[in-house]
Order: sequence, then structure tokens, then C-alpha cells
Amino acid sequence: SGNTEETLSAYDLMKNAGARIIVIASGGKLIEKAKADGFDYIKVPDNWASPRACLGYSLVQQLCMLEKLGLISSEKVDQIASSADLLDKEQEDIREKARRIAPLLQGKIPVIYTTDRMEAVAMRFRQQINENAKALCWHHVIPEMNHNELVGWRDKNDDLAVVYFRNRDDFERNVTRIDINKEIIGHYTSTIIDLYSKGGPLIERAMYFVHLGDWISWELAELRNMDAVEVKVIDFLKGELAKQ
Repeated sequence: SGNTEETLSAYDLMKNAGARIIVIASGGKLIEKAKADGFDYIKVPDNWASPRACLGYSLVQQLCMLEKLGLISSEKVDQIASSADLLDKEQEDIREKARRIAPLLQGKIPVIYTTDRMEAVAMRFRQQINENAKALCWHHVIPEMNHNELVGWRDKNDDLAVVYFRNRDDFERNVTRIDINKEIIGHYTSTIIDLYSKGGPLIERAMYFVHLGDWISWELAELRNMDAVEVKVIDFLKGELAKQ
């Protein structure tokens, strides 16, 4: 949005440190600061209901910026285009999966697990469940959760629903870990869901998961009769912070 407190604070810190800054925002104070300070900026459309609905804009701009600076290859940008083609092709199947999975999560607390290279996907899904469906959930990564959270599975609780984001080429030892995890967790909850990605490069598979997760959160919001756009409590928080 260009008005997030933490982002504006980070901007000031980087400016004071003499960093080169390139801003990506839909407007707000961040764009104003970039203009005033003579930094490059990219202004994305501002007519969307929420920043989380603008991932297509923000992600493409970030990758294109990194490619122009010579920090990543143009191949990564091309993979965003191929990801869009994949999602067009799989759209009906994704929607159908979302309609089948959402009811399995209704009335439950989703617990999201994936391997470390897909943690951003799990985080996105968690945030979408929070904001769109107005529900609590949590996520963790494998193998790290094997050293701590796995011990927490001790009480039978069918109010928990475990969702695994998986890839067909996951590291062999992590596949073994997931299989053992499922055996252990299966003693404590009856809802365990495996979701497998589609696509070739990692970006394609990540975008597939993001799209699927977004639609699941939307369908869950519908089942819970929630307005997926409304975030009044965040607006309240920002208002209270502004008074300090």
C-alpha cells in the first residue's frame, strides 16, 4: 500500500545507511518519499481490494527489477510467464480441488507443513486463511519441525487438520520424514491432506500452490460466511498505533 509502518521504517533505515533503494508500491508515503529523495520507484495499480490480491503485480515487478540489475537471469522472469500458462491450463482442476478441500478444513484449525524450500508457500497459505477465511492456523517446515513440534503431538484432537504441500522431487530423506510424520500424527487427528504441486521449474510449482491455496482460503471464507476482503481489525490496529 505504501503506508505500512514497518516498510516506511525500513526505508528510512536504508536511506540513512546509504543504500540504493528501489520502491515498489501502489502509492502512499513510500512513493512520496522515493520521489522526494530521487530514488527509482515502480507504481503498481492501486484499484485492488487488498495488497494480498496484487501478488501478480508485486512478484513480477520484484523479479524484473532483480533481472534488470543483473542479479538473476531472465529465465526466472520467463518462468513467471510459463506459470501463468500453467494456471490457465489447470484453472478448472484447481477450483475443483479447492471446493473439495475447503470443507475438510471447516470448523478445524489448519496445520500446514512443507519442506524448507516451499516455506514461503506455506506462509502465504497461512496468511490467506487468516485474512480471507478469518481463521487461525499455523505452519512449520520439515526437517526443522522434526526437532521440536513433532513432540507436541500428544493429545487426540480432531479439531486439527494437517495439510502437506509436497513436490514429486522432494529430497528423498524429507519424503521419508513426511511418511513417518504422517504415521505419528495420524494417531492424534483423522484429517491429513496431501497436496502435490504441478509444473516444471520451482517457480511454476510455487505459483501453482499459491493459486490453489488462495482458492481454498476463498472457498473456506464462503463456507464460514466471511467477507474475504474485510480486515477491520488491522485498520483498528493501525489507527491505534497512529495515536501513539
